[in-house]
Amino acid sequence: MVKLSNDALRRIIFASLGVKDEDVIVGPRIGEDAAIVRIGDKYMAVHTDPITGAIEGIGWLAINIVANDIAVRGIRPRWFLLTLLLPHGVNEDGIRTIMTDANRALTELGGSLIGGHTEYTPGIDRVIASTTAMGIGNNYVTTSGAKPGDLVLVTKYVAMEGTAVLANDFEEDLIRRGVPKEVINKAREFLKEVSVVKEALEIADIVNSMHDPTEGGLIQGLLEIAETSNVRLRIHIDKIPALPETLRIFNVLGIDPLKSLSSGMLVATIPKEHVNIATNRLEKLGINYSVIGEVVNGKPGVELIRDETVINEVHGFIEDDVMKLWHQKYGN
Repeated sequence: MVKLSNDALRRIIFASLGVKDEDVIVGPRIGEDAAIVRIGDKYMAVHTDPITGAIEGIGWLAINIVANDIAVRGIRPRWFLLTLLLPHGVNEDGIRTIMTDANRALTELGGSLIGGHTEYTPGIDRVIASTTAMGIGNNYVTTSGAKPGDLVLVTKYVAMEGTAVLANDFEEDLIRRGVPKEVINKAREFLKEVSVVKEALEIADIVNSMHDPTEGGLIQGLLEIAETSNVRLRIHIDKIPALPETLRIFNVLGIDPLKSLSSGMLVATIPKEHVNIATNRLEKLGINYSVIGEVVNGKPGVELIRDETVINEVHGFIEDDVMKLWHQKYGN
């Protein structure tokens, strides 16, 4: 999957949204993770996403990736619709594997699959899974709520999803380049850590914004917070947590983990007076976290800092390094 540029989204997609509905509180916007629809005195979060850039674990990812987008709204994901488009040649055992993985994810989340569609589709050479998730809550959080003075907190580690995709789908390339089998096997396990639902719901009441960095990685996620909130993020690059397996694999392939699939890492901006509350809650959950920067006034964008010196300023749209490699190998 390679997303349309933000400019193309604005010019083409956002120009054709049907009638205006006053109950749509948050509709299609750059950087926002899920739509918010008012239903009486409550709010429904709704999001849909395809999984196209992975082969292994597609059923697991199909549920967890969309669940994250509901949870970062501060709303529990409850209901799911799953569409499977199958190339001819995928037998019942293959379908059963996908659904077993999906069911495991649903069970862990406490979610229900309430519908969907399954078909053999001509003209494709791998499974495409597209999932819609929904949930209802009393309040909601947006990407666009970051305020100057907030601290920027992330959970877990950068590019965990990207590392797992590379370990699963590029194993032969990695072995040929000298990456040990045990490193690859450990990196595969990162797929189990792509959910941010627990931590997002745990701190939703004390944050100003939350975001789920997916394609384009942490840098793209930070940019989206900055641009939607009309603020500047000052990020200390040496404080960004990365696992050794990620650094090894990305270094061998010559790509940047900061610009690669990062589901499993929650980004939140939190008022300074609430940060200790957030970190205490995360510690009780046993979830790793790091405070990596702060929100400041200024032109929207991201400053990357090392030793108090700005080494780079980032604006615009980030192409995902893992997805570029993936499409070079598997794309048509």
